[in-house]
Amino acid sequence: MSKEKLTDEYQSNLSNDEMVELAKQQFETKQVSDYKFPTEVVDLPSKGLIYPKDNPLSFGKVEMKYMTAKEEDILTTQSYIKDGSVLDRLFQSLIIGNGNGQNIKYTDLTTGDKNSIMIAARVLGYGKDYKVEIQDPFSDEKQEEVIDLTQFESNEYDGSKQTELHKNEFEFVLPKSKRKLTFMAMTESKERKVKHQIKEMERKQRKTKDVTSKELTTRLKNMILSVDGESDTATINSFVDNELFAMDSQSLRAYINEVVPDMDLNYEFISEETGEGREMLLPMDVTFFWPSSKL
Repeated sequence: MSKEKLTDEYQSNLSNDEMVELAKQQFETKQVSDYKFPTEVVDLPSKGLIYPKDNPLSFGKVEMKYMTAKEEDILTTQSYIKDGSVLDRLFQSLIIGNGNGQNIKYTDLTTGDKNSIMIAARVLGYGKDYKVEIQDPFSDEKQEEVIDLTQFESNEYDGSKQTELHKNEFEFVLPKSKRKLTFMAMTESKERKVKHQIKEMERKQRKTKDVTSKELTTRLKNMILSVDGESDTATINSFVDNELFAMDSQSLRAYINEVVPDMDLNYEFISEETGEGREMLLPMDVTFFWPSSKL
């Protein structure tokens, strides 16, 4: 930066040394403002096929920055932990955009795509090795495991089970009743709605001392879009409560797990006591994002 430009900008008589120091400060400030955190682009299990074409998530990728002390502050904020928002706040802090220069709406993410972000966040924050203690199903003894999180990959997905590409809608005919349903993959916004509804029901149930869990039916009511072409809320709610056979409910949930894009979080556990193996779901306890709470 020239002496003339500095003089014009600040309208003051500066010495040569002062102008050199000012130029140095401005250069360092520009470096900080231009600096970008190192990032990684994460491929989503859905490949973007489940989102409308005009949604930035249809690009099929999410760009995430590496975790810093700022994110550790989020992880240790007790109010976030208490209200259950801590991980969502963490992910929102880490997400830069869709890897193509566009911002994304976090609540649009499907649960399966959010799972890929969760694994990526843990790897970017604390590395690929996840140390966890697991109860051996063969000996009932506790066994320490170091699980490589980079082994988990997305299920194969091409959108062929959707009613149409870039539309979050699937069809299923119930095997027993032969009723035709359309349903959606759960999104973060729907998950929040379900949590709110369950919380409200639990509050009302405490008054009547009813301890029955309503989570399964509440979730299905929010996922099902139509029953035999009828899409009004009253019809769907009545169907789930009064007409959905247990056998059909089980088949529907199995089909949802099969066709909705997600991460394959199964891994092979080998017992140190017996040498036997069993496929298990990735265990996630408090150490998944808090590998060490000691300063």
